[in-house]
Amino acid sequence: MVGAGTHDDAGVYRLRPDLAIIQTLDFFTPIVDDPFSFGQIAAANALSDVYAMGGTPLTAMNIVGFPIETMDKDILRQILLGGLSKIEEAGALLVGGHSIKDDEIKYGLSVTGTVHPDKLKTNQGAVAGDRLILTKPLGTGILATAVKRKLATSAETELLTQTMAQLNRIASELAVRFNCSALTDVTGFGLVGHALEICDASKVSLKLSLNALPLLSGAEKYAVQGVLPGGCKTNQKYYHPRVNMLTQPDSPKNWLLYDPQTSGGLLICVPEDVASELLRSLDKAGILAAMIGSFIPQNSTCPEIIVA
Repeated sequence: MVGAGTHDDAGVYRLRPDLAIIQTLDFFTPIVDDPFSFGQIAAANALSDVYAMGGTPLTAMNIVGFPIETMDKDILRQILLGGLSKIEEAGALLVGGHSIKDDEIKYGLSVTGTVHPDKLKTNQGAVAGDRLILTKPLGTGILATAVKRKLATSAETELLTQTMAQLNRIASELAVRFNCSALTDVTGFGLVGHALEICDASKVSLKLSLNALPLLSGAEKYAVQGVLPGGCKTNQKYYHPRVNMLTQPDSPKNWLLYDPQTSGGLLICVPEDVASELLRSLDKAGILAAMIGSFIPQNSTCPEIIVA
């Protein structure tokens, strides 16, 4: 049902008329110092791809690279326990995995989920007039860079960790309940990159409100200081030609458009008449969400993002 053609979040295969499986895999190197928190973040990030398809995770398998001969085994144990805590929170089962000896720590999951084919959500289906809702604040890449450079405060570090470890389960369930027209999550290509994937798949453009973007505390401050991850500049170089800045073209805040996110929020596309009600439901569930833009007809040979 879904392959690699539209750069979606996971592969989907129909088993029977009322059942399809979702398959995804993701892993990376540590983004925070605490091993248990790193395990939680990596697991939440991998599980998110199932939620971004409107599905339910069923099973997960660990993917591990670890310098077993030079590092305390308890660090690996804490990483795996952190990951397990999020797998269990998702209601899924850990059924195995694979590890290799590696000079650098790596951890993540291969996840299998299920979805009814009629309720499958993809990054294709947004139409002009739909509103775009983001369910987590931006800035994890910039703040993680600040943490690595020993610049972030303890409060900023704690908020960053909590945000990345938060599952997208409830946001996904609400998106499906409100029959969203398209769905994806924000990860390494940043807000602009993943929004453009929706635009490309749906053949629409997007009008984005810069001032409506929810930001992690400290993210804009560090952007002003030039504390930027390498991926931020790579994303900006690649996607900037398709971004039409009508406001604040030289503002450091613009870097947040391109900031690569780890375990970022969902991008939910919904008709205008249900967007406010969905926002209220997300807020009631304790999810910091914001309406950040609206889709418009494609007005060029290639979909674009207009930032106003």
